[in-house]
Amino acid sequence: MATAAAASASEPEAEPPAGPKAEGEEDEVKAARTRRKVLSRAVAAATYKTMGPGWEQQEEGVSESDGDEEYAMASSADSSAGDYEWEYDEEEEKNQLEIERLEEQLSINVYDYNCHVDLIRLLRLEGELTKVRVAREKMSEIFPLTEELWLEWLHDEISMALDSLDREHVYELFEKAVKDYICPNIWLEYGQYSVGGIGQKGGLEKVRSVFERALSSVGLHMTKGLAIWEAYREFESAIVEAARLEKVHSLFRRQLAIPLYDMEATFAEYEEWSEDPIPESVVQSYNKALQQLEKYKPYEEALLQAEAPRLAEYQAYIDFEMKVGDPARIQLIFERALVENCLVPDLWIRYSQYLDRQLKVKDLVLSVHSRAVRNCPWTVALWSRYLLAMERHGVEHRVISVTFEKALNAGFIQATDYVEIWQAYLDYLRRRVDFKQDSSKELEELRSAFTRALEHLQQEVEERFNESGDPSCVIMQNWARIEARLCNNMQKARELWDTIMTKGNAKYANMWLEYYNLERAHGDTQHCRKALHRAVQCTSDYPEHVCEVLLTMERMEGTLEDWDIAVQKTETRLARVTEQRVKAAEKEAALAQQEEEKAEQRKRVRAEKKALRKKQQPGGGDKRKAEEGKAWGEDGAEQPSKRRRVENSVAPAGPEPDAGQEKGLPEKPAPVDIGPPSKQKEKAAALRREVPKVLHDSSKDSVTVFVSNLPYSMGEPAAKLRPLFEACGEVVEIRPVFSNRGDFRGYCYVEFKEEQSALKALELDRKNMEGRPMFVSPCVDKSKNPDFKVFRYSTALEKHKLFISGLPFSCTKEELEDICKAHGTVKDLRLVTNRAGKPKGLAYVEYENESQASQAVMKMDGMTVKENVIKVAISNPPQRKVPEKPEARRAPGGPMVPRQIYGARGKGRTQLALLPRALQRPGAAAGQAENGPAPRPAVPTSEAAEAPKMSNADFAKLLLRK
Repeated sequence: MATAAAASASEPEAEPPAGPKAEGEEDEVKAARTRRKVLSRAVAAATYKTMGPGWEQQEEGVSESDGDEEYAMASSADSSAGDYEWEYDEEEEKNQLEIERLEEQLSINVYDYNCHVDLIRLLRLEGELTKVRVAREKMSEIFPLTEELWLEWLHDEISMALDSLDREHVYELFEKAVKDYICPNIWLEYGQYSVGGIGQKGGLEKVRSVFERALSSVGLHMTKGLAIWEAYREFESAIVEAARLEKVHSLFRRQLAIPLYDMEATFAEYEEWSEDPIPESVVQSYNKALQQLEKYKPYEEALLQAEAPRLAEYQAYIDFEMKVGDPARIQLIFERALVENCLVPDLWIRYSQYLDRQLKVKDLVLSVHSRAVRNCPWTVALWSRYLLAMERHGVEHRVISVTFEKALNAGFIQATDYVEIWQAYLDYLRRRVDFKQDSSKELEELRSAFTRALEHLQQEVEERFNESGDPSCVIMQNWARIEARLCNNMQKARELWDTIMTKGNAKYANMWLEYYNLERAHGDTQHCRKALHRAVQCTSDYPEHVCEVLLTMERMEGTLEDWDIAVQKTETRLARVTEQRVKAAEKEAALAQQEEEKAEQRKRVRAEKKALRKKQQPGGGDKRKAEEGKAWGEDGAEQPSKRRRVENSVAPAGPEPDAGQEKGLPEKPAPVDIGPPSKQKEKAAALRREVPKVLHDSSKDSVTVFVSNLPYSMGEPAAKLRPLFEACGEVVEIRPVFSNRGDFRGYCYVEFKEEQSALKALELDRKNMEGRPMFVSPCVDKSKNPDFKVFRYSTALEKHKLFISGLPFSCTKEELEDICKAHGTVKDLRLVTNRAGKPKGLAYVEYENESQASQAVMKMDGMTVKENVIKVAISNPPQRKVPEKPEARRAPGGPMVPRQIYGARGKGRTQLALLPRALQRPGAAAGQAENGPAPRPAVPTSEAAEAPKMSNADFAKLLLRK
């Protein structure tokens, strides 16, 4: 057979026995290898012949001329093998190494979609036809293949099909292909290929069967269904006989009754083809279809104008079809949407839910559920729905168990997902048990499944996620309830509840009350009393509630002795709880008092500093001027506060200082031109008069954006920013804000002509401007909207996005993107920086879907990047709490809240320290937050109070020591 010959051609030749080999034998083996590779590539690249409009049978496969050509290629390769031998060997060795790497990676994670695709591509390139076929089979068992992958596979198999057995194999592939997605092109290929086998037994019936099924599947497709109708009519027209004319008439009439594009051309073609007038009933159906077409056109045109994946347009189309209520059209639009959005779990859930509740056709429902979990295996909701659908339609227990095992190996993203799938499977097993019998095979299977579930969650899930997916022990609670209520086995239920309490649940009142209610319903009073006594001692969240339940029970059922014991225990416990709460309240009050005292002390320090600065101004006394001239003027250095304040400001005009002055060295004192105080005041007043006041009209907030964090050294900010913002729309005015000295303060207002331009300008937020990230935010009056805060990044759980920490500061965006691309398609990558634009060693990486993100977590977590071990996790930033008002913070007895630490655009983080760095004592190490470094604690006030003890000369010496 041809397939066997091709397979043998692709298999590696048997290695000769070890030993000395003549040089001629080596050349012969290498030449044979080259011939085999060229021949294999020629066969793999061949395409099958397309059918013409006629129906006459054409022989499929490789013709004699094709064979001669291949042999000619092989012989030419043989003759030139010596010239190109080194090139083939080098390429082959490189590809073989990559193939081995991909195969090893798939042996570790068989759900790596991109790895499958790359392996198939390389094997096909190398001409390994047998291995290509095996790789494709393995991939199709796990994933549904796209239209491109199926067509490539089908073309390769068709090019090698020479006899009826090979043709049957191709038919089987076509059957598998049309089940993955609704693809008109595959159905069209299927129909055309079946025409080539019309000469075989049952060939005509096979062709018609394929076309009829194609019409049922995609015949309603408004844009691509027309090709199927026309191909079917052309086939029937080619075999026109007296008995076949009615078949063509029937196809025309069926097509004209369906709203399709170019219906007018089809109607005109029917008029031209038909010798008789078109019946009135056909014309009426045609007119009705035209009216329906007008209703569908807006949705079809929206799809044509949009770009893939067009999910929003498909959702609107689905909503419209659901209102119309035609099941065939609803099914088709869902299938069309899933071709481009096959990795959207919510779309699969909506489709399967419609089929479960409306159509309820077993084969169709189970097929869609099976395809859903193959496309989105990481979504636990799809697996749970699949198990329910299989149970609903009476699928064998063995098949359901196999499906559940596949779900456990699907690689869910969260630990709680495994709890959910176990619950779904355990519920199914519980419904199989006949609890009227004392013991049965189903009951034992249920108990063993509970045991296995607890072991699986404890060992594998907790080890992988470093957390328990079932902290409340829901599965163990359900098992205890089943044992107590359905099996009358309270001893086992008590053992399970004891285990639940030892897992950290003994401090919760609701857990004890659940146990108490179970004992009340199925146990005895003695065990109820015992449970409540333990609850009184252990509960820490709501002990009053537990005490009340105990007293109520003893009041109704207990003896006097029981009542006395209960009263004594509850009073002792509540007294201890009250004492603890009083101590906690006193501690909070003391902390609040300390905070107030610190605030007052900070106010006094600020007042003293302010008074000291006033004294240091010109005209403050001869003694102060003498000290200042000696300490600062002679050394040629600036005051520390001034050094920090003008770091990002424009230097005043004048001669540039020499290198000694820049380094703070005291070799050459810098001449300071200090005029009389009256002249200095006149100069400052002149500067203030020259700087125009920037006024903002709050009525134009909707067309204005506020731009901040700009470099203070930016010259002509309005001129530099105008080209950037004019790309968003017409700019009316750019108003930079300057200080009284005329220095740019790093922010400005940009007013647009239209509101849409202002909204578009917000997309420029964090754009790099002269080495700093520029902040662009809406123009909002915070005095009227004190709670307004801009935060552009999501703080919710994003399963398709990763958070990476521990990156080296030298790692660039391109380097990190190259690392992440190996595990999926990277849609966006953002390196986290501080206000100055410097990296913080953190990054967010957004992948195309959740599956790629989960694979990247497993592969990249713990990876070494430039000698740094990085940590990778699914992005789940902590919720940002709204700070309380100062009045609430100072309320006596209320919870103590630390001072507000302002965000990236506030004032808290970048204010100057009260002391020079040399005097600051190292505080406690900052705590590491979940997604980045925690804010640093403030400098203790006691340290700030020690600052005035040092003279100006001491400060100067400390600064010049660097």
